[in-house]
Amino acid sequence: MTLWMIGNMAAHSVPSTLKRLLFAVKCSPLQSRCCVVQREAQYSTISSPNEKTFDKILIANRGEIACRVIKTCKKMGIQTVAVHSDVDSSAVHVKMADEAVCVGSAPTSKSYLNMDAIMDAIRVTGAQAVHPGYGFLSENKEFAKRLAAEGVAFIGPDTHAIQAMGDKIESKLIAKAAKVNTIPGFDGVVKTAEEAVKIAQQIGYPVMIKASAGGGGKGMRIAWNDEETREGFRFSSQEAASSFGDDRLLIEKYIDNPRHIEIQVLADKHGNALWLNERECSIQRRNQKVVEEAPSTFLDPVTRRAMGEQAVQLAKAVHYSSAGTVEFLVDSKKNFYFLEMNTRLQVEHPITECITGLDLVEQMIRVAKGYQLQHTQEDIPINGWAIECRVYAEDPYKSFGLPSIGRLSQYQEPLNLDKVRVDSGIQEGSDISIYYDPMISKLITYGATRAEALGRMEDALDNYVIRGVTHNIPLLREIITHPRFVSGHISTNFLPEVYPDGFKGHQLEADAKRELLASAAVLYIAAELRSAKVLSTQRVASTPVECSHWELCVELGEERQDVQISKSGTVYTVEIDGAKVEVWGALNLASPLLPLTVNGTHRMLQCLSRDAAGVIVLQYLGTLFKVRVLSKLAAELNSYMPEKASEDTSSILRSPMPGTVVAVSVKPGDTVAEGQEICVIEAMKMQNSLTAVKQAKVKSVHCKPGETVGEGDLLVELE
Repeated sequence: MTLWMIGNMAAHSVPSTLKRLLFAVKCSPLQSRCCVVQREAQYSTISSPNEKTFDKILIANRGEIACRVIKTCKKMGIQTVAVHSDVDSSAVHVKMADEAVCVGSAPTSKSYLNMDAIMDAIRVTGAQAVHPGYGFLSENKEFAKRLAAEGVAFIGPDTHAIQAMGDKIESKLIAKAAKVNTIPGFDGVVKTAEEAVKIAQQIGYPVMIKASAGGGGKGMRIAWNDEETREGFRFSSQEAASSFGDDRLLIEKYIDNPRHIEIQVLADKHGNALWLNERECSIQRRNQKVVEEAPSTFLDPVTRRAMGEQAVQLAKAVHYSSAGTVEFLVDSKKNFYFLEMNTRLQVEHPITECITGLDLVEQMIRVAKGYQLQHTQEDIPINGWAIECRVYAEDPYKSFGLPSIGRLSQYQEPLNLDKVRVDSGIQEGSDISIYYDPMISKLITYGATRAEALGRMEDALDNYVIRGVTHNIPLLREIITHPRFVSGHISTNFLPEVYPDGFKGHQLEADAKRELLASAAVLYIAAELRSAKVLSTQRVASTPVECSHWELCVELGEERQDVQISKSGTVYTVEIDGAKVEVWGALNLASPLLPLTVNGTHRMLQCLSRDAAGVIVLQYLGTLFKVRVLSKLAAELNSYMPEKASEDTSSILRSPMPGTVVAVSVKPGDTVAEGQEICVIEAMKMQNSLTAVKQAKVKSVHCKPGETVGEGDLLVELE
């Protein structure tokens, strides 16, 4: 709970328990109230010196969540141990921790899922407790059992709750018994593809096929007919086995056009349990969340309370103790159905911290030590609005986000902005590899109102500098500014409905296009003027430096515009397409950020590159645009240059992402039909079927199962 949150709360009636808490905050040192930087975190860690927890905690995870746990441990005076693979030896979480132990090589099965190595690390370092973060071993009951056998605390629920809620079949039966609304479906394990088809026909299409032990969108497929059910069974079972070591599947009715809304719960070992309001998580791609917010625009107080009370009923039914999340699907009439319970800290927990002021990691540590909850249900507020965008190293133009790998050559988080929090585990120079999740960070903004939080998110995305990998900021910015999202009219089908032909980036209207071209032309002139000066002496330049008027040609895609530019003081006036555009601002070409004022509107542009051919790559309104600026003479001469012939992509299949070849379904000489599967590529534990775009004979195959391929690698040639 930061100081500005406390100030906002002072204007409202505050429950008595929370008043006492706020008085304790007021009397505590500033460092105990805020996380690192006031602008970075909106939650409070309040540790009483008389409340002893643990001396040393090992974090069995990596990346941003490991860093997040370490921050709270440091504020609580707890020493930390990081585990890492050999390729993560220089990772940020390793540097932040007090101690670090290498637990194996890069593949997760040999490092972050290597229980033997992690148990050895616990013994060697003398860690008294383990925080598993999310993913990896966070919901592994065997790991929790092994910790208990060694007398090491697991900062999470007990093995009974993990097993009961980790198995989707068992959890559904328990939810029914606890009088929690559930989705109609088959309550047993589906063993074969044909059995899946039979069950799907009985339930009625569409159906959801999903891994019994799954989570994070892996091992999930929607089927609308028998053929899709067979294919979904195959892919879901393979993904489930790869991700969770458990290929059991279940089938249930798919609720078309639902919202995905989840309730954060917190329970202790003394029978106390709270619901900490909801999170709206409907913006998804491939069943994985992209944008989350708290609270939801859709829920009224009555529905919120009903969902919260059912979530607590379920938690109490399994004697749950820790932070956990109960996920629901909510239809258009506000009927809600239990989906699953995640027995761990959720990725999107920061937005709950923002609106409640609670540090959920601290609460988990307290509960693991055996302390009772400090709050009652009436103490839990909804203060303001918080939005989280998951920033991924992904290409949003490919299926709304296929993984990208590379090294972060330049990286700058927008922490200079007010009420912005960034949870990350990387820094400039970090590598995004094929071995782990491609998340770069979680970008969180907070405001007194939703409009305020959205405005801050727009600014934060524009000010976020990421170079070296392809990222999904263009998609994120388009989502949060889209009229449907702004109005709150969303569902889990938002992306395919808004972008039925795939994401194409920001579509420029006439005024915005003029702004972009004018800005590019001004940058070109600014670069020319700068290059004409060497130690205050003039040299020959392609644009005479004594001029204050220029005529240029600007190209964007297939369009070409003639522009005239005049300069008066620091203001450039650009005449383009019959209109005038005024541009001024800090034209520091060495800076990754270019704050400009264009026709009186503040714009934050980023210049990614400029070359001798006049090509300027600009990030404008979130999307990258390649603009070519030439002098009149250069444009005229360029018309005589031959154009490079484009590659015939209909006869070749290239890998759309880096990954591992799981299966190759064809051989030279085979005839394939349009849409027929050619091979399967696995990236970040997700399997992707690549198909033929036309009927043809296979000329050659350039890959085989088990091989690692890069983005753009040639896989198969067709005649």
